[in-house]
Amino acid sequence: MSLTIKNLHAWEILDSRGRPTLAVEATLSDGTAATAQVPSGASTGTHEAVELRDGDLTRYAGKGTLQAASHVNGPIRNVLTGHNAEDQEAVDKALIELDGTPQKSNLGANALLGVSCAVARAVSESRRQPLFETLSLGNPTLPVPMVNILSGGLHAGANIEFQDFLIIPHGFGSYAEALEATVRMHSVAGQLIRREGYTLTGVADEGGWGPHLKSNQAALALLTDAITEAGYHPGDQVSIAIDVASSHFYHDGVYTLKSERRTLTSAEMVDLLVSWTKQYPVVSIEDGLFEDDWDGWRLLTEKLAIDTQLLGDDFFTTNPRRLRRGIDEGCANAVLVKMNQIGTLTETFEVCDMAKFGFYAAVVSARSGETEDSFLADLATATGAGQIKIGSITRSERLAKYNRLLELEARHGLEWQGHRFLSDILGGGGR
Repeated sequence: MSLTIKNLHAWEILDSRGRPTLAVEATLSDGTAATAQVPSGASTGTHEAVELRDGDLTRYAGKGTLQAASHVNGPIRNVLTGHNAEDQEAVDKALIELDGTPQKSNLGANALLGVSCAVARAVSESRRQPLFETLSLGNPTLPVPMVNILSGGLHAGANIEFQDFLIIPHGFGSYAEALEATVRMHSVAGQLIRREGYTLTGVADEGGWGPHLKSNQAALALLTDAITEAGYHPGDQVSIAIDVASSHFYHDGVYTLKSERRTLTSAEMVDLLVSWTKQYPVVSIEDGLFEDDWDGWRLLTEKLAIDTQLLGDDFFTTNPRRLRRGIDEGCANAVLVKMNQIGTLTETFEVCDMAKFGFYAAVVSARSGETEDSFLADLATATGAGQIKIGSITRSERLAKYNRLLELEARHGLEWQGHRFLSDILGGGGR
């Protein structure tokens, strides 16, 4: 006898930035109940699914989520009660059809995603199996982390334009060893910031350091020094990733770097990024160009795709239609996968599958507004994507995911493939 959905209940909670988001509890016919908490973004692309907000300025400056919660507790619950909970695709299809809009603007992607994840978790608990096994379609893999160390942009008071500078600790024998090294490099980076006399703008949204640097390039120099001073080899053991988030400083056809008092054309932005890959161990660049600068993305891909991971975040917004266009037009070679950009687990897996068959890499990612829910760690493992981007190694909403991955390695013996990162992800993988 199949498990069916008996009840759904949602309520408003706060994310890691103190802004409202949703928690959703799913109760099944056998009495199993499980809760999922919905992440929320700050650096959002215009093509993302809609995160429904109340707009009532008397509560949370209009950012309340009571309306989204009421959609779960009303029409969504009414439609899904009695549905087969074990058929995730059918559950998500019912959610999409009930909303009836391309960007989930009727019921809200936050409402839909909360239900989608809560039902999946309830099924896993009813079966008494790890969540990654319930979600997995085969070949679960422990992901290599992309860890935020330095932040700028919208995550750290816009002291510099580029949003995040991250490390990828791939040259280690296990995930646990990679995480230990990451903690050391984060600490050394803090020591270097103080030694150089940089003012901290405060802790960034994702837990990284937010130093007031003289230029965007200064972050790369500081991060490379931190890797070396921590006792590791840049490029061989630890590589660098950049989240440019360029849509947020693109205006009137140019990229404006106010902190450096200059503007760049698309071609000049490409040249800048190319030069950095030659000077520093940069192997991954996210949103190097504006989300609708397709000509610029083609040029960037022509110049760097052979040995650099070019990630689309705002560019693809975890949207199958945009990813398909990118594959067809030769733009980027990797996609950042964020559940709440698209709204359901089924669509999230669809994007991962499309990336795989298009020979694009996939990086499963958290948002700037996170919760203590560790769902993302199991999702990244289940997809077999091989990479995860959580944030820094401070703040409990980030550590919940890192610690869950430690648990998956220790208890379930999942394979760590960090040693294959450069060859599999950057060496072509079929591209």
